[in-house]
Amino acid sequence: MIPRVHKRGKRTIGLLYYLYGPGTHEEHVDPHLVAAWDSLTPDPGRDPQATYTQLQQLLDQPVDALAPSRRPAKHVWHLSVRAAPEDPVLSDEQWGQIARRMVAATGIALDGDDAGCRWAAVRHADDHIHIVATLVREDGRRPRLHNDAGRAQAEARLIEAEYGLKRLNTGDGTAAQRPTSAERHKAARQGRERTAREELRETVRRAVAGAAGEEEFFDRLAAAGLLVRKRTAPSGDLLGYKVALPDDRNKDGEPVFYPGARLAPDLSLPRIRERFTSALDDGQGVTPVEPPSPTGPGGPSAARRRTASAAWQALIVIEQEDDAVAAAYIASAGEVLDALAKTSAAHTRAELREAAVAFERASRSHVRAERGHDRALRQAARDLVQGGPALGRGEDGATTAMAIDMLFFLVTAALHWHAKKGHAQQAAAARQAAEHLRAAYQAAAAQPLGALYQRGRRLGRPLLQRQTAVLRQAVPQLAEQILAEPGWYALAATLADAEAAGHDPAALLAGAAGRRELDTAESVSDVLVWRLRRSSDLPADTSNTVFAGRRTGRSAGRTTGQAHTRAGSGRGR
Repeated sequence: MIPRVHKRGKRTIGLLYYLYGPGTHEEHVDPHLVAAWDSLTPDPGRDPQATYTQLQQLLDQPVDALAPSRRPAKHVWHLSVRAAPEDPVLSDEQWGQIARRMVAATGIALDGDDAGCRWAAVRHADDHIHIVATLVREDGRRPRLHNDAGRAQAEARLIEAEYGLKRLNTGDGTAAQRPTSAERHKAARQGRERTAREELRETVRRAVAGAAGEEEFFDRLAAAGLLVRKRTAPSGDLLGYKVALPDDRNKDGEPVFYPGARLAPDLSLPRIRERFTSALDDGQGVTPVEPPSPTGPGGPSAARRRTASAAWQALIVIEQEDDAVAAAYIASAGEVLDALAKTSAAHTRAELREAAVAFERASRSHVRAERGHDRALRQAARDLVQGGPALGRGEDGATTAMAIDMLFFLVTAALHWHAKKGHAQQAAAARQAAEHLRAAYQAAAAQPLGALYQRGRRLGRPLLQRQTAVLRQAVPQLAEQILAEPGWYALAATLADAEAAGHDPAALLAGAAGRRELDTAESVSDVLVWRLRRSSDLPADTSNTVFAGRRTGRSAGRTTGQAHTRAGSGRGR
């Protein structure tokens, strides 16, 4: 159940005309009162003798009784209460009880207070009611409405439990503003899947992702086709901005602009500036997060490798650093998801976009982020944008799977962090984002893991037995589970590649398995494949790679066999 306190108004009659009217799309059906401050309140919806003016005059009577100088500038209070789509249809009596509880909880009319504000609850649809009240009590005083929205939310949680309705998570006031019903109807008329507010929010988030400063941010907004207006002080200093879609117009044909703060709390100009605390690379002399990959330092695949490394390092920070630093890393993880969704191939783009949209809610809380420490993640977002779109095949596709795999664990770490802090909405959003990442990973990983699987199946029996021995030596507690997974053959091929590249496969495997939890992995072997290929800088896609065992099987066999003989004799002693 979602209660929403609307902006206060000046005209009671105007709101009544809307509540009892047909609605913008004839969606208001049978408007009528379900409850009011007085049982004798006239109902223009059901009583043909009652008028809107009569109801307005009764509601406004305590306001009009005051001297004009004492009247509130905006005296009309408006609360809508909406049930979830899956909830049962409630009766008028039930909605009336809910209305009485809401006006009591918010301070409009406390239980047993005969001098409370006058109010009326109108129902014009199965799933919601509107409550209109006037903000002068019968005794001429003003009601105490501090945190009325928060108190309405708290009462809604109690109502959900008592009525058996869908239980929603309690918010903390950091969520982005939902589109209004008028915005949703307008989007439907224009044939848009989403409202203008939602489209603008996503576009602005993507423009912020990895941006090094204000100039680049505004250039990206213009390149995305948005109309941008800046607000400046007399001194010329920039104070704020607002954006509009070129084809979103009001009744006068003018663009409908939204300030950044109305899109989301962290998209105001002052909050965006906090992200620029630590300047990012401008293309000159950047120190990479890891050694350059074989695919070159500037392409999509290299950017995805660096993203995977940055996500891996960020896990430690979220788990071990103080809250302010962890919050900054979680916020920057949202930038990485936006950048990855923007630059990924078609077969993964939709799920990555949904992951980014869902995680947007998890990127904000009342824990104020201490910016600057999150430079590596913001640099990863910048690398993704500058690296450009990935083709989704070959090394691009494989490194996309590698990056998604690491980001899944990063988002899971954010989920756990929010859950520990009691941030229910943020934890739920992170969980939803993780599910979309899981789906995107499956699409991205199918081809490269399939190629590795086929290579693993073609390993000679001695080499496969040797990699099995490495597995049992490095991770004895996971060995049987991994051997039963289809992904074991891809892991065996990766171990062979690591050995051929001069690495100690047992040490690599033990390190990859021991540094991070694997409980949330659907396939432990898949996760270890990407961790090994990232840490040892192996090509992520091997469909055109010469089979390592055929090139180095004999020498690798002698080296590994000697190592296992020494290890075996050591255990014997």
